[in-house]
Amino acid sequence: MVNVPRESAPRVTRTRIPGVMAAVWASIALCVAVVALLGVGVRSRFDPQLQLDAEVSEALYAGDHRAAALDWLLEVLTAPGLSAFRFVLALPVLALLVGRRAWRTALWVLTAVVLVGPLTAALKEYFGRVRPAFEEGGARYDSLSYPSGHSSGIAALVAVALILAWPLLGAVARRAWVAAGVVLVLLVGLTRIWLGVHFLSDVVGGWAVGVGLTLLIAVLFGALPGGPAALRPPR
Repeated sequence: MVNVPRESAPRVTRTRIPGVMAAVWASIALCVAVVALLGVGVRSRFDPQLQLDAEVSEALYAGDHRAAALDWLLEVLTAPGLSAFRFVLALPVLALLVGRRAWRTALWVLTAVVLVGPLTAALKEYFGRVRPAFEEGGARYDSLSYPSGHSSGIAALVAVALILAWPLLGAVARRAWVAAGVVLVLLVGLTRIWLGVHFLSDVVGGWAVGVGLTLLIAVLFGALPGGPAALRPPR
């Protein structure tokens, strides 16, 4: 029988795990920085940021008199950012996890899915930004604008799905899931601007909230691949 050095396997593990954790913490810090810097720009009325927001809004807004079919399409495309959509998708996943007695995994999924809404609402109240206004009226929502709740919601949902399914997927499937998730996140964010209900910085800040919060909760619960709350691939 060939003797394998006992040090070889642990050495690979030690070099990979710290590298992954460092990247995750760096991503969380980047998300916090994006939310904070854009928020400061909103509260201080930083002119370059506000000017870019206004120009992007005017360029992408679909208009007050858009066709009913286009309005319906935009509402359908933006729906995955709703809290109700997030909860409906999470329920069967939670039921499956509870059925497998994966209590810790179920708890981290539930926490991430639920907590992003209240956090986004609290940030809206703190930064106090009003919705975009257009010459012909626009959406005229009474609620506040920064950060976008739809954008944070879809970013959190996609991040939860990727972290949860990652250990179960092969290399090709992982790339496909990441690509599909990025497209969905971008699409929901863009619909908020097309509908005229959010500025560009609202959407980017929402994405940062959703991703940063989900990663932080995943770290705290040990839900990253290999952690105690991560799913195990079938043998």
